[in-house]
Amino acid sequence: MGVLKIAAFSDGSSGGNPAGVLINDALPDAAEMQHIAAEVGFSETAFAAPDGDSWRVRYFSPESEVPFCGHATIALGAALVRRFGDGLFPLKLAQASITVEGFRDGANVAAALQSPPTRSKPAASELIGESLALFGYAVADLDPAIPPALIHGGADHLVLAFNSREALAAMRYDLKAGQLFMRREGLVTILLAYAETPRLFHTRNPFASGGVYEDPATGASTAAFAGYLRDIGWPHGGAIDVVQGEDMGMRSRLHADIPVEIGSSIRVSGTARMMDEA
Repeated sequence: MGVLKIAAFSDGSSGGNPAGVLINDALPDAAEMQHIAAEVGFSETAFAAPDGDSWRVRYFSPESEVPFCGHATIALGAALVRRFGDGLFPLKLAQASITVEGFRDGANVAAALQSPPTRSKPAASELIGESLALFGYAVADLDPAIPPALIHGGADHLVLAFNSREALAAMRYDLKAGQLFMRREGLVTILLAYAETPRLFHTRNPFASGGVYEDPATGASTAAFAGYLRDIGWPHGGAIDVVQGEDMGMRSRLHADIPVEIGSSIRVSGTARMMDEA
């Protein structure tokens, strides 16, 4: 089949983060996958091929391979439902084995991924200072209840939580400077967040490491962030909802279920809408 274009974590019939999905009998070689991802031009394209009872999956941004991508996994789940019907699909990634479950939800498809294990640790003061300078923020803009941290849920991210929605909306940075910083520090994205309530967050996700200024919906960082909230004892009540992409006109909705066990997988779910087929 050709490359499917699917917007994951959509807000009904609009919004979401576009991803490319290519399902084939065998994965193309890395150079070809990189070329296809660059031609598609979305922040990520997922490539999948059958591997026994599972699916072997690799993810490419327009400029590099990434170990895990949440929104492209949701898009892949929608594509698998489109081809095989509702079901639970085991996935073999480069560094982990996960699942994605998909089922039809009216005109759209709903999907839920189980992330790789999560972990977090405090960010060093030098890293915090450099990241704040990149975006033009000050320490006074941060929410002390959610300290800056390095978080992981299949890929590495830095989280900065702010004390106002206005601060989040004011995000600006130089793409090239952000790319150099994030690649040097091994960060796939930087997650910027604001807690409207203990269970409702607004987020933004610069993805300069992959050559993308901002992602409208990011399942991998949402999983890592949910794991971090669990680590710090945040009163999440077992789940959080995330609104992302508002400030770029691509409102997206993500839901994360948070089990009690520290380090355990996070279930991230949302709907996906079909775009056109290349």
